[in-house]
Parts: sequence; structure tokens; C-alpha cells
Amino acid sequence: MYTRPTKPKAFSYAPPSEPLKILHEDDALLVFSKPSGLLSVPGRAEDHADCLQARAAALYPESLLVHRLDLETSGIFIMARTKEAQSHLGKQFERRKTAKTYIARIWGDVEGEEGLIDLPLRCDWENRPMQMVCYEHGRPSQTHWTVLARETLPDGSPVTRLELNPITGRSHQLRVHLLELGNKEQGGHPILGDDFYAHERAHKAAPRLQLHAEKLTIHHPNGGERISFIDPCPF
Repeated sequence: MYTRPTKPKAFSYAPPSEPLKILHEDDALLVFSKPSGLLSVPGRAEDHADCLQARAAALYPESLLVHRLDLETSGIFIMARTKEAQSHLGKQFERRKTAKTYIARIWGDVEGEEGLIDLPLRCDWENRPMQMVCYEHGRPSQTHWTVLARETLPDGSPVTRLELNPITGRSHQLRVHLLELGNKEQGGHPILGDDFYAHERAHKAAPRLQLHAEKLTIHHPNGGERISFIDPCPF
């Protein structure tokens, strides 16, 4: 019988060395392609100072943080260039005025072609930073999913490629929601390469977390025009 992981796998920080990829810049915004394996902000340890925020500041000293992506997640990362733009964008994220699209490859053959996962989440305090479903104390969390393709690994194991549209933005929301989507006795539907929640076979099925923030739609801080940024999925 499958047992849910209760402790994150051993962590060793080795950020990618390639230069930061800039997708867009204007007077108010900076949009980067965050690589998997790079922290969004500095960690507490001295050797965790290298991060996207620090690399952006080296190029654009005025750059200001708006949101974060998990270490292992790649994709669209937006920053502000003025305090006014930072406030404008921050309110959009807070009030769910943005639209986010992620691509994920998950373990198993998902039943159905689309659906909505509605499961409240809270921190698993004994195993931080892991999260868990909790109907008593969890915060409302919703994710819409759509099947893009059904694939097969070299060993014959089924894999499903999904488009994910999170309605809320909780920590580890997509990882936990997908894990809970499948049959628990068979290991659920963890994202391939996940260091936190995947069982051993799913963890070893990919060299990195197969989760990518492919598209972000916002209202531009200058004028309010609805604009989308796209960073094609690398896997």
C-alpha cells in the first residue's frame, strides 16, 4: 500500500549558472523566465543568497518583488520597476485579477478530460514546508485542470500532461491538489520529479519537477490594458 511522503527529500542547493532570460521590459514591468532550481528570493543560509531577485537587482537595481515561484518550478516571473507598479500588481494577485496557466506532467492516467479540484490546504507544521489537505483549518483552494496529452514513460508507466489554472495561489497548491486527485493506494497523481510529494518511481521519472508557469495575464499598471506573457514549456 502507498504511504504519503511525510518528509521532504534531502535538499542541496546548486542553482543553474546560465544568464537570466528577459522576456519583456518596459517602464513599469520586468518579465523573466525563471529556471528550475533557482530560488525566487534569498534563503536563510549564506549559500542560498543566489536567487532570481538578486540576479535581477544586479541588472535592474530598481526591480521590486511582486510574487514568487517555488525553487523547482520554472516559468513566467514578473517584477515591478516602480513602487506604484508593485502596489498595482500586488493588488491584482491578492484580488485574483490575474490569470495563470501552468503545464505539468503527472504520474498515472487521469480519469476524465477536465475538472475542478476544490480542497482546503494548510501547512503540515510537523513537516514544514510541506502542505496538506485540512477541512477543519485549511484555506479554500481551487485548481482547474485540463488534459493536454496522455503519454507513456520508457518503462511503460502512464503519464498525463495537464494544463492547470489555479484560482487561488496557496503554497504547494498544485502539487498537493494533483497528489490528492488520484487513487491514494496507488500513489495518487504526483508531479514527476517532485522532491516533496512524489513516491520514488514518480520522483525518479524526471530530472526536475515537471511544473512550468507558461502564461501569466495581468492588467498593465500603466493604463490597465489586459496583457499576457508566455514562456513556452521546456519539457
